Amino acid sequence: MNIEFPSPAWKDYELVDSGNFEKLERFGAYYLRRPEPKALWNKSMSEEQWNRLTHTWFKPGAGFAKAGKEDSGTWERLKKMDDQWTVHYAPALEQGAGITLRLGLTSFKHVGIFPEQAPNWDWIYSATKEIAANMPPAPPTAGCPKVLNLFAYTGAASLAAKAAGADVTHLDSVRQVVTWARQNMELSRLDDVRWVVEDAMKFVKREARRGNTYDGIILDPPAYGHGPDGEKWKLDECLFEMLQGVNSILAPENAFCVLNLYSNGFSAVLAETVAREAFTGIKSLENGELVLRDRFGKSLPLSVFVRLKR
Repeated sequence: MNIEFPSPAWKDYELVDSGNFEKLERFGAYYLRRPEPKALWNKSMSEEQWNRLTHTWFKPGAGFAKAGKEDSGTWERLKKMDDQWTVHYAPALEQGAGITLRLGLTSFKHVGIFPEQAPNWDWIYSATKEIAANMPPAPPTAGCPKVLNLFAYTGAASLAAKAAGADVTHLDSVRQVVTWARQNMELSRLDDVRWVVEDAMKFVKREARRGNTYDGIILDPPAYGHGPDGEKWKLDECLFEMLQGVNSILAPENAFCVLNLYSNGFSAVLAETVAREAFTGIKSLENGELVLRDRFGKSLPLSVFVRLKR
């Protein structure tokens, strides 16, 4: 099992400190203080030091600790800062492949990216490059892998694949975050991403019926969710069926899949087992945890992943 962190060479993000169920992060020029249920230890810095650095502090609302509303609340500004700003990331630290991501303060404590996902962005970029190098040289698809990003949020993974030369389909059930992802594409000076606002399970089943396949598929499903027409998603009940559907639309060879899971009840071992049972023709598979490490060496585990190739 692998334990992976964002590269310290990424200068636009830093986990400064963590503890007492909070984390202090720097996104570009701004320091943000947010709740973090997994930070079970004590802070390394004093409250005065945290307050001196913090630009804005997320205060949980009445729904805190209630299923589906645990992240609701408001931001309290302690220093002047922009409502929206950008950070830059270069997948696999490759020059000329950088993506620009617009950040903003939402009522659900999120800001538009999950920085611990940076190792996945690197892997997706490199895997897409590898597939392109192994594709037949004949047009029209020469060196242009088809990549599908399900539950795609604001699109960092989509743009990592696009920067590597993929033909990308980006799907999310929330129109507002798809619009946000499109803005990120434009800021990154990329183009021609296919945008889809739809329920992920419905889309995968329809693609399977049509016989469509993809060379890379990325999925980062939530614990709970709803499609645009009220379709219900519950990770425990739907994940295996979803992976079986993804198996049917993933190209039989020279292809990859990345699964990321945030649910506290899912371990890297469980994720590996469900992937091995759902997918056929696996040539290689790796699993692990995505972790942030603060200035004081404390490691904050945030998600588990499985990456496989055919």
